[in-house]
Amino acid sequence: MLIGVSATGTELGKTFVSRVLLHQARAKGINLRAIKPVASGVAPGAEGESDPGLLAAAMGHTVKHESLVAISPWMFEAPVSPDRAAARVGRRITLTEMVVFCRRSAEREAGSLLIEGAGGIMSPLCADALNVDLFAALECPVVLVAGSYLGTISHTLTALAALAARGIPAAGVVVSQSVSEPMPFAETIETLAPHCAPTPVFALPRINEIGRAPDLTALLDEPMLSE
Repeated sequence: MLIGVSATGTELGKTFVSRVLLHQARAKGINLRAIKPVASGVAPGAEGESDPGLLAAAMGHTVKHESLVAISPWMFEAPVSPDRAAARVGRRITLTEMVVFCRRSAEREAGSLLIEGAGGIMSPLCADALNVDLFAALECPVVLVAGSYLGTISHTLTALAALAARGIPAAGVVVSQSVSEPMPFAETIETLAPHCAPTPVFALPRINEIGRAPDLTALLDEPMLSE
């Protein structure tokens, strides 16, 4: 089973949510892995702190070049959208290549596979596609990560509408608490949830340790993913 992980924008906690799901799945004996086909902003010498490095560690892998490439074969140093980061080093990635990589990764082992995008759901992913195009091509549900900042309700509902327009099911919305928020976190959840229905909304308070996160494994339930 393929499950996408995307967001309403960038730097909202996609990788943290993926790590939480990997950690909680392992604790419950659920076979779950994760990949991030393309990653930008991967600084040489600091790969362990990159998104692919953090995912590798969350799966219990040694953070080394081989394990990172298996998770993210297209890694770029420039902290810009992946299509531009690739162009800066004379490379071009296509949607077809990404789809093939994701499907082959899913075939290697039984269980479920998280596919983490790069940036927001409507941001460029490669030379010929946005993040939403990858998830549409893979026909997989998407976990949407949002923030609690001013404007998040509009951004979240717009992102859900973009998914619906492409026929992509939303497995759930995870509201990751922002540093700055206009009203109490619980009130943001209470305000947003009715507008997202029937898509469930999960609250993720601002924490630093994945072990302290609330249980998000309901996002992996097949009935929820098929809605």
